[in-house]
Amino acid sequence: MKKEKGKMSVFYIIILALAALIGFAVLELGKNTLLGWGILLAALIGFIVLEAFVTKKNGFFIHLLLVVAFIGVIAGAYFASIPPYKCTPAVDNRNPEVTGVVSVNEGYLTGVFNKDKSVEVYAGIPYAAPPVGELRWKEPQPAEKWEGVKACDTFAPMSMQKRDGEIMNSLTKLFGYHYFNISLKDNYREAVSEDSLYLNIWKPAGEVKEAPVLFFIHGGSLTGGQSSFSEYRGEDLAKKGIIVVNFAYRLNVFGYMANKELAAESENKTTGNYGLLDQIAALKWVNENIASFGGDASKITIAGESAGASSVGALCVSPLAKGLFRYAIAESSGITPKTPYHTFRSFSDALSEGDKTMNDFGAKSIDDLRKLSAKELLKTTANNSAMTVDGYAIAEQPYLTYEKGENNEQALMNGYNAHEADVFNLFTEVNEPEYKEALNTLFGKYADEALEAYPADSNPLEYKIAIEKGGSAKGAYNHVLSGTWFAYSHKKWSDYMAAQGKNVYFYYFSKNNGALRAYHAGELPYAYGNLWRHKRNYTEEDYKLSEQMQRYWVNFVKTGNPNGDNLPSWEKYTADQTKLLQFDTEVKMMDDPYSKLYPIIDKDQDE
Repeated sequence: MKKEKGKMSVFYIIILALAALIGFAVLELGKNTLLGWGILLAALIGFIVLEAFVTKKNGFFIHLLLVVAFIGVIAGAYFASIPPYKCTPAVDNRNPEVTGVVSVNEGYLTGVFNKDKSVEVYAGIPYAAPPVGELRWKEPQPAEKWEGVKACDTFAPMSMQKRDGEIMNSLTKLFGYHYFNISLKDNYREAVSEDSLYLNIWKPAGEVKEAPVLFFIHGGSLTGGQSSFSEYRGEDLAKKGIIVVNFAYRLNVFGYMANKELAAESENKTTGNYGLLDQIAALKWVNENIASFGGDASKITIAGESAGASSVGALCVSPLAKGLFRYAIAESSGITPKTPYHTFRSFSDALSEGDKTMNDFGAKSIDDLRKLSAKELLKTTANNSAMTVDGYAIAEQPYLTYEKGENNEQALMNGYNAHEADVFNLFTEVNEPEYKEALNTLFGKYADEALEAYPADSNPLEYKIAIEKGGSAKGAYNHVLSGTWFAYSHKKWSDYMAAQGKNVYFYYFSKNNGALRAYHAGELPYAYGNLWRHKRNYTEEDYKLSEQMQRYWVNFVKTGNPNGDNLPSWEKYTADQTKLLQFDTEVKMMDDPYSKLYPIIDKDQDE
């Protein structure tokens, strides 16, 4: 009997240990503070002692009660150690050295050095007044001056947006991005605020004169995203002699809601493009102040990925941005089609969604909406995720500006990835019937032509992950949707620039890897030099490609031509030379994989 009870005690100790392991995993995924770890560890020791020496002679229900009580302690430890909201440090090294004092229009500031002191980072510099209270849904106002020396050593809060819980965010990093790291440095939640109009600067350390500037706009469907994201920080590009700037701008209902009352109260009669107006305000701030950091305001290149690339397109056609930059880089999105596929809508549609926002909250006036908290406003069911032709920031449909040759950029470098649409379709099963229906939705009366060009079995599904819902036509669907939503806008953009006789360089990223593969955003850590932040996901091949891509990017920022440094030749795109530069294990010119699709989309767009 004693042996049997002893075995029973060991069994329950194992149960407690397994529960503790799950508890510790939950605490790590939730970024909980060390308090939770301490509570759980102390409880584990205490409960094992109880099980081994106090309850070992008792029956089943006492053992069970002990296990249930321990699970309750795990829950208590979790809720007692919920991570606080904090701003992310500008650099990864602890106790970084502070830079010298820099003077900008609003006052004096300092930044911090990176680990090897090769780059100075200035994070959280206000470029406009906080758009809160009466300034909610107003054009950005000048930043206020400050007294003393402002320490710009942390990224400011990200703009207001819906956020998943920390456990879900961690699981996404673990199984989606494959770069979740166990660390004691990140036991906090990144701050979110309506007061978010701040920018960040990376510059080569020491004295710099007339350096070219890369002005980067983050993506996120105009509803999410943040300037602190590790994959496009500017540290490594700054080591190559340019200055990198990125920033936050208003998103979703705060950045892109349109309303007639708002237009009426605006001096410029504008509404619906507040996030875009923030981008222009940030660009103006850089023009006025970048010389203080050693930059040359006449050598600014704007760049962006996804919704950031659409925003680049908007800046290229905006009369308000004329003369504020010279070159443009756009990755994986654009607004040049006659009817853009995303991040752009008609003014009537924008107003309709604005009315829906008002109805969601029973608001009779804009003042009623301004009285609501920012968190409450995020609950709107309206879709505020697109720019619009407001007659001020954007004067007309973008393609018309390109047809007139009145766009702002002097040179363009742009392109897309091999599997752009795949991540957006993970939970969609597509067999031949669904595929044909999707083609009808995309191309109307030209659907049969698209089916002939890309049969249901034409593109096997290349990437298969656990949560992927497949189907016999899933690969073909992903391929066609990638070409329609993403590649087509770059094709049109490149054609317009070539017709104007301007330098344009077109790329195709297809490199497989251990992180984002060639999915949407997969090229970002390569082009901006951040593979080292997640080393285990990449091989020497990846680092070689990243080095090449960084040099292409830097050369383009400096000269409007990415070639040089003994890099493989990137031929300029023209009416006669329509090949793309493929970024893969081998970097080479190749035929566009969507050459059969573009004419079909053209015909549908002309309807």
